[in-house]
Amino acid sequence: MPNPKQKNNNSSKKKKIKFQTVRGMRDILPEEQIYWNKIRKAVDRVAVDYNYGRIDTPIVEPTNLFERTTGKETDVVKKEMYKFETQSGKKVSLRPEGTPSIVRAYIEHGMRTKPSPIKLFYIGPMFRHDRPQKGRYREFFQFGFEAIGEQDPILDAQIIQTALRIFSSIGISKTALQVNSIGCQECRPNYDNLLVSYLKNRKQALCMDCKDRLKKNPLRILDCKEEKCTQVVTQAPQAVDHLCPDCKKHFIYLLECLDELKITYSINPHLVRGLDYYTKTVFEIWSKDDEEGRVALGGGGRYDYLVEKLGGKKTPGVGFAAGMDRIVEEMKERGIKGAKTSQPKVFLAQLGDLAKMKSLSIFQGLEKAGITVAESFGRGNLKTQLKKANQLKVDLVLIMGQRESLDETVIIKDMTGGNQEVVTLGKVVIEVKKKLKKIKKEVRVK
Repeated sequence: MPNPKQKNNNSSKKKKIKFQTVRGMRDILPEEQIYWNKIRKAVDRVAVDYNYGRIDTPIVEPTNLFERTTGKETDVVKKEMYKFETQSGKKVSLRPEGTPSIVRAYIEHGMRTKPSPIKLFYIGPMFRHDRPQKGRYREFFQFGFEAIGEQDPILDAQIIQTALRIFSSIGISKTALQVNSIGCQECRPNYDNLLVSYLKNRKQALCMDCKDRLKKNPLRILDCKEEKCTQVVTQAPQAVDHLCPDCKKHFIYLLECLDELKITYSINPHLVRGLDYYTKTVFEIWSKDDEEGRVALGGGGRYDYLVEKLGGKKTPGVGFAAGMDRIVEEMKERGIKGAKTSQPKVFLAQLGDLAKMKSLSIFQGLEKAGITVAESFGRGNLKTQLKKANQLKVDLVLIMGQRESLDETVIIKDMTGGNQEVVTLGKVVIEVKKKLKKIKKEVRVK
């Protein structure tokens, strides 16, 4: 017969299940949120100033939305997109970027009938199955701004101004702006032929990915970070030298607008952004100390054929997006502080079940009056709770024990002077307001 004790011993030795985040994903803990909140506040504030309305689109979209817009041969769609089928057999993907979804929503909800340009912004998670590294995750967060319905290059300048304003509001004022023009449907084919002709003679010097790109997406080779490819494209034909009159005029006017705004920029003839829908203007914003380094803080450009590509009428557009994960890393590296948190001025200490129960209404009354309150609705004794109040550096501690609960009173203790007095429950909020006002006045005098 089996030994029951042996059975119990075996089951106790079973390996405990340990759950962790999936590779490339992570938790953003409360102490980290001060940085994220600072970015969100800056985005919201600038959006109001520049008349952008918020839009939230689904995380899951039809796969062909990105294949048709971002491009089947781009690394994003070909290698990095999370694709799967629903139970009904529909092919869907986790969104790898925001612009196609915004344009899809623009068409779906008939925004063309509204006054142009339609200005929209978004904040949310994106997903790419890329190699995880510092500042780059498989689930990452972006904010983006899109202006749809206007072809004037002044919108290109304003979208760049908007991006720089956000970075400046966060505290990242030292940035480097790179701009380029990659032409349109009229002049791009001629340039592509010139580029392919140049690269074909140097094909053996290219990396394996770029050899494949030469057939399907030659423009992307200009953006390759492999050293041998960067050497090859050094002498390659430049798009800005082969623009049609309209694209040339557009680009010159953009640069004049940037000059008028006193925005410093450099023309990077190898900047292409690597997504199929870009036309004319493309730009990237880098950390001043990392212009040739890891990842741009943000970037964007014009997409004048994207609406038409998704079944709408020909409608121009321009936008930009920025990676929040990368910005948080930059904030930390530069020693930029996160958003200020509201520190509690009052701590609510209670002893006994009845006191805890009555403290709930006190907490609610103070909260309604706009007074931030900390508490410890647990088993801690008075000494432990006062220690916590000291750590939080509150001005006042409200103490309610068994006796105060029966008398319906509260002890208000001034943590600076050590004075305390007893007040009735009905007067707690009024007395706390008076004391906090007095303390604030005394601090100003000092």
